[in-house]
Amino acid sequence: MRIHIGIAQQQLDLINDEDKVISSYLISSARKGVGQQRGSFCTPLGKHIIRAKIGDKQPVNTVFIKRRPTGEIYTPELAARYPGRDWILTRIMWLSGCEIGLNRLGLVDTMRRYIYIHGSPDSAEMGKPGSIGCIRMHNGDLLDLFNQVSIGVSVDINY
Repeated sequence: MRIHIGIAQQQLDLINDEDKVISSYLISSARKGVGQQRGSFCTPLGKHIIRAKIGDKQPVNTVFIKRRPTGEIYTPELAARYPGRDWILTRIMWLSGCEIGLNRLGLVDTMRRYIYIHGSPDSAEMGKPGSIGCIRMHNGDLLDLFNQVSIGVSVDINY
């Protein structure tokens, strides 16, 4: 099993061991485009793995801050109270780069940049860039993916 993320298509494909796409999902990558540098708010390219899966058994729309559930459940009313908050919801798959100098170590380290595949409000538009670096998905799609992959799964992010 592996994941391919196409930035131009704003699509994530789950690919089985026979190299067949078994699921495809619309995503939202970084509003500022692709880039490797810490502080760039861009989505990093290259080979990654899922280093950690966070949030198993949490309710849908659980709000996470710093990878910890806050005890809040996302609602439009909560969003109105915290305008501008970067909503990380439901589950987190924390990515780690595999290519030294491109997305691993130093100022380009994907894991130290806290780049995730994570859930978003259902109102968040998918199919076009809008995040601050992460790969955002609708919660139903994220749950489907989360339940099919394990830690260590390869994630290739290409333009």
